[in-house]
Amino acid sequence: MARVIAVDLGAESGRIATVEFNGHRFALNEVHRFSNTSVHVRGTLHWDVLNLWHEITSGIHVAREGASGIGVATWGVDFALLDRHDTLIANPVSYRDSRTDGMMEWVFDRVPRREIFERTGIQFLILNTLYQLASVAVRTPAQLERAHTLLMLPDLLNFWLTGEKVCEFSDATTTQFYNPRLGDWDRDLLSRLSLPTHILAPIIQPGTKIGSYEGISVFAPACHDTGSAVVAVPATTPNFAYISSGTWSLIGLELDQAVISDESYAANVTNEGGAGGTFRFLKNVMGLWLAQQCRSAWRAEGTTYTYDELTAAASQADAFRSFIDPDEIRFLPPGDMPQRIRAYCHETEQPMPETIGQVMRVVYESLALKYRYVLDKMIAISGQSVDRLHIVGGGTQNKLLCQMTADAVGCPVVAGPVEGTVLGNAIVQLIALGELASIADARAVLAQTIDGVDYQPHQSAAWERAYQRFKNLLDGAG
Repeated sequence: MARVIAVDLGAESGRIATVEFNGHRFALNEVHRFSNTSVHVRGTLHWDVLNLWHEITSGIHVAREGASGIGVATWGVDFALLDRHDTLIANPVSYRDSRTDGMMEWVFDRVPRREIFERTGIQFLILNTLYQLASVAVRTPAQLERAHTLLMLPDLLNFWLTGEKVCEFSDATTTQFYNPRLGDWDRDLLSRLSLPTHILAPIIQPGTKIGSYEGISVFAPACHDTGSAVVAVPATTPNFAYISSGTWSLIGLELDQAVISDESYAANVTNEGGAGGTFRFLKNVMGLWLAQQCRSAWRAEGTTYTYDELTAAASQADAFRSFIDPDEIRFLPPGDMPQRIRAYCHETEQPMPETIGQVMRVVYESLALKYRYVLDKMIAISGQSVDRLHIVGGGTQNKLLCQMTADAVGCPVVAGPVEGTVLGNAIVQLIALGELASIADARAVLAQTIDGVDYQPHQSAAWERAYQRFKNLLDGAG
């Protein structure tokens, strides 16, 4: 019985889990869960990384008995700067902070947008590390002058665990200054932006042993949580698409190489690294962040709803009244999401949702239709056919959204496992330990043992009409 520890750090919460593998199935046990709250200090939104470290080490202490490995996975793009004494120069800043306002234009004035995509193959998002680092150079240059090392957030935690400063491949690709053709950092790109390159750590592949913590080997899984989640897709054929569904929805295909072309540039899709030498050809969609912020807004008004209550209210509301583009920039920061949704509908001359159920119906239908919109483009660009869509992660528990996704996309959806990131993290460790031969073997085990839920598409004509309205809304706005 092999046993490993998976650290899963998300934007809302973190947890420590053990995963055991007996050669036939996986057994997961969550041993520690904690909240992850970003903190405003003098107008800047920080991560409380020292508290996260405390919670992670506390959880590892509980889980350590009999464990052969530890792996850490977090969200991408955020980073820390260390001085020459390996001390934090400042608390890491959240990707939702406004410090990147105007920084895309600053970067494009120095290196053309099209060239950046040609070099990196990464989707243009204002939250990317490239624009965060440019903001440091412009607004707090003294920090860069002191910087000796840049570590992505999971790499920082791995450094504190092991004393080794490295950067894991899947997370490195989220920066938008990793060059897949070079297989390394694009130092020329950074130099042309007058950004330092001596601070970059060596890049390692998923499955690499980094060091040890209290006698337990520390491995790099796919340290970007979506990279780990994709490992746990229980696919048995190559013709599948996936959605890693949580705060963000990441929808895409697993490919052997990056797709960098005029078509992928125009569609603003991304090529992030995966385990086993793969690339995740995908696009970020705003995801359940919209529901989370609606719930927070109503809680601030004095009423706390469970997610099940919100979903039930949405199921009772009239279908296809109004839509939003989930990725419109106004929906990115924290705030009064219901009011922003109403404002969007008003500005686009659609009925404004008034009730809780109507607001949530707009959120879920718009997400499902955006999945279709994105997937259609990715299939056309890549040439890969898709006969099944797998949803992994916490969003699999939202049965209404899963059914809407099957209806909108028009192909069968398999939902599960819920614990995709934890299982994918553990699988990469177990392969490194020699307990599994390959990701394909692990997926075969998952396909036979997880309690996945199948959703078949229904109401095709009604959803097709809705999709055409949604597509016209997006194409008109674009």
